[in-house]
Amino acid sequence: MFDLVNLIKTVGYLGIFGIVFAESGLLIGFFLPGDSLLFTAGFLASQNVLNIWVTVIGAFICAVAGDSVGYSIGRRLGPALFKREDSLFFHKDHLARAQKFYERHGGKTIILARFMPIVRTFAPVIAGVGRMRYAAFLTYNVIGGGLWAIGITLLGYFLGSVVPGIDKYLAPIIILIILLSIAPSVIHILKNPEHRAQTAVMIKTVWKNFSARFKKTV
Repeated sequence: MFDLVNLIKTVGYLGIFGIVFAESGLLIGFFLPGDSLLFTAGFLASQNVLNIWVTVIGAFICAVAGDSVGYSIGRRLGPALFKREDSLFFHKDHLARAQKFYERHGGKTIILARFMPIVRTFAPVIAGVGRMRYAAFLTYNVIGGGLWAIGITLLGYFLGSVVPGIDKYLAPIIILIILLSIAPSVIHILKNPEHRAQTAVMIKTVWKNFSARFKKTV
C-alpha cells in the first residue's frame, strides 16, 4: 500500500498543503490522495510529528484557495474545456460527471463534492464554467473546505489521541476511508446501465490482457 506516513514525513507541511491545493482545483490533481492524506496528517499530529494547528489552518487555506483557482480556470476557459482532447491528466468524462452532479445539487455541490474524489477537483471548475456568482461560490467553498480539510484532519488527530495503539490499524483505516470516498462513484456506475456496460467491458479487457500475460510467463 502507498505509504502515506513516510510520504508526509518526507514532504512535510509544504507537501501536504501543495497536494490539498492541487486536488482542490487544479485539473491535474484529481488522482492525489486527499481524504487519506488529511486523516494521516491528523494522526501524525497526535503523535507530535506535526503541529495540529499549523496542519488544519494550512490545509483549510489551501483547500479554499485551490477551489478558487479551479473556479477561475472554469470561468476563463469555459466551454473550451469540453473541447480539449483527453490526456494522462485530463479526461472530459470527469468534467461531465461533475457537471451532472452540479446540475442535480446546485451550489451545495461545492460542499458535497469535497468528500468525493475526482468530483471535488472538477466541481469548482464547473461552477466557473456556469458563471456561478463568486460570492455564493466562496460561501460554499469556505464551508466545504472547513468540513473537509479541518474535519478529516481533526478526526485523525482525535482517534490518534484517544485510541491506544491505533497506529497498528492505520493501514486498514486508510483503506476504509478510500473505499468510503469512492463508494458514491461506484454506486453511480451501478445505477446507470450504460456505465455498467462500459465498466463490464473494461473489466473483461483488463482480465483478458492479464490472463494473456500470465500464460506467457507460465
